Amino acid sequence: MQLPRWWELGDPCAWTGQGRGTRRMSPATTGTFLLTVYTIFSKVHSDRNVYPSAGVLFVHVLEREYFKGEFPPYPKPGEISNDPITFNTNLMGYPDRPGWLRYIQRTPYSDGVLYGSPTAENVGKPTIIEITAYNRRTFETARHNLVINIMSAEDFPLPYQAEFFIKNMNVEEMLASEVLGDFLGAVKNVWQPERLNAINITSALDRGGRVPLPINDMKEGVYVMVGADVPFSSCLREVENPQNQLRCSQEMEPVITCDKKFRTQFYIDWCKISLVDKTKQVSTYQEVIRGEGILPDGGEYKPPSDSLKSRDYYTDFLITLAVPSAVALVLFLILAYIMCCRREGVEKRNMQTPDIQLVHHSAIQKSTKELRDMSKNREIAWPLSTLPVFHPVTGEIIPPLHTDSYESTNMPLMQTQQNLPHQTQIPQQQTTGDFRLTTFQRFEASIMKLFIRF
Repeated sequence: MQLPRWWELGDPCAWTGQGRGTRRMSPATTGTFLLTVYTIFSKVHSDRNVYPSAGVLFVHVLEREYFKGEFPPYPKPGEISNDPITFNTNLMGYPDRPGWLRYIQRTPYSDGVLYGSPTAENVGKPTIIEITAYNRRTFETARHNLVINIMSAEDFPLPYQAEFFIKNMNVEEMLASEVLGDFLGAVKNVWQPERLNAINITSALDRGGRVPLPINDMKEGVYVMVGADVPFSSCLREVENPQNQLRCSQEMEPVITCDKKFRTQFYIDWCKISLVDKTKQVSTYQEVIRGEGILPDGGEYKPPSDSLKSRDYYTDFLITLAVPSAVALVLFLILAYIMCCRREGVEKRNMQTPDIQLVHHSAIQKSTKELRDMSKNREIAWPLSTLPVFHPVTGEIIPPLHTDSYESTNMPLMQTQQNLPHQTQIPQQQTTGDFRLTTFQRFEASIMKLFIRF
């Protein structure tokens, strides 16, 4: 915890002059200074002791006002500070609290509450809880220790226990001493016991309940377990009637005569009430009969000694890799032999094919090749319709001229008197002794060959 500096507490020495010298402290200032220092150290090192009983509800409130005076700047008497303060609680030497102890704080502006039901196993053992307060405005911290000395109860546990579910309460509201006292008073009027204690309080969220919607002031609900030394009253037994059990199964409220004694302040869900009679409980311990499925007792586990011999995994490594690699290589060689060395070839295929089918196939291939070659050598000439008909200067008609050395694959669109339609030219013999055919004529000859073959 950070201690205040002497100039924040007030100047304990009255300095005079320009330099420092030995001066006396006034009695009033000295008293204030010592009282402040004593208060600070007493808050730092003081431990609070509490003495709850086993099996009885324990509630401890972490008051914000108790910790406000430990955060600088320290408030003067009469000043009111409203800094947000949160708390962190844990068992000394451990990161969390004991299993039976719970903690809740809704907002940094409300007090924190430690609550739970101590168990008989912790009787006689001091439980030290570290409480760390955080000032969320100044980020200062203060730490206190809460020593819980669990005492044994004479009538622990109480033989008759009843657990009520209160729908219109949150757990921090039920932990208030006034509210809890009112509830125990209502239960006492219905039950009429000589001794009645609150055993435990549990939020409905810890039992798997849903977070309520923030509308209509809905509450989470809380389970309150109480114990008494006398049997249950007839009013509490009414919930076990077949008629009420049927109404609960149909999600209807049962008819309880003593519900009006609680309805003024507490809305109890009677379908969720639990009545436990410790005097009639039969021990569930059964002797274990060894048979099938039950292993014999082998005693305590004995871990292996540290003097273990080192094991060489080199051989295992080679076997793990060599065997799969060898199998993969053999399979690869077999597949390569089948694919590359066992091919029958084209000759065997031709021997098994009928001759007429081979002739047809060859003729089709030759004709296709010839047509492809002819399409590559095709020469396209300008159509006669695009040539000028009249001379641009004299205006005379100019007939289209066809030189003997010019080959065209297109028929003229405008025929002259010299070129009659559907005229077939006879191949002329050249000086070299070869015949010259036009491309169109060669195409007609190829088509005729195909028809002749098929």
